[in-house]
Amino acid sequence: MIASHNPGKLAEIAALLAPYGVRTVGAGALGLPEPEETGASFEENAALKAHASAEASGLLALADDSGLVVPTLGGAPGIHSARWAGPGKDFRIAMARVERELGQSDRRASFVAVLALASPATDHGGEVATFRGEVHGHLIWPPRGERGFGYDPIFVPDGYDLTFGEMDPALKHQISHRARAFAKLVEACF
Repeated sequence: MIASHNPGKLAEIAALLAPYGVRTVGAGALGLPEPEETGASFEENAALKAHASAEASGLLALADDSGLVVPTLGGAPGIHSARWAGPGKDFRIAMARVERELGQSDRRASFVAVLALASPATDHGGEVATFRGEVHGHLIWPPRGERGFGYDPIFVPDGYDLTFGEMDPALKHQISHRARAFAKLVEACF
C-alpha cells in the first residue's frame, strides 16, 4: 500500500512501481487516517507514515516524505513544505511565500524525497527501510507549467531549462528526487 493521501504522489509512486508488477492501493482508499508528521527529518516522517500504515493495514507499506529545501532560507520549507501551502494545500500560496521570503537572494534549491518501506509487525518484525533521493536546481518566477504538483512550477533541475511543472512526466520520472530514491529502493528490493 502507498501510505499517502496526496493524489500526485499516489500517481507518481504507482507509475514507478508498475513495471515491477506491484499492485498498489492508497491509504485513503483503505480509510486510513494521515498520521501526524512529528519527525525532525524527512527520514523520520517517512518511517512514521510507513510504520503507521503497515500496522493499520497489515500490508507492506511504502511512504514518502519529500519537500523543497532552499539553503538561503535555512533549509525551509523542508519538512514543512506541505504546511506552507496552508490547510487547503494551495501551493500557489506556498510558492508566493518562498518568493517573498527569498527575494533576490541565492535561488539554489533542492528537492528531497525519502521513501520508507515498512512491513507489519506480524511480518518480519515490523522493519522499516529508508531510501533518500535528491535533485538540485534553482527556483524561477513566475511559476511555469501545469504538470506535476506542489512546487514543481518554480523548480528547474540542473542541466534543464524546463520546470518540473513543464516537463513531460516520463522525463520527470527519470530524473526526479523521488525517482532517485526509488532507484535505491529497487536496488535493495527487486
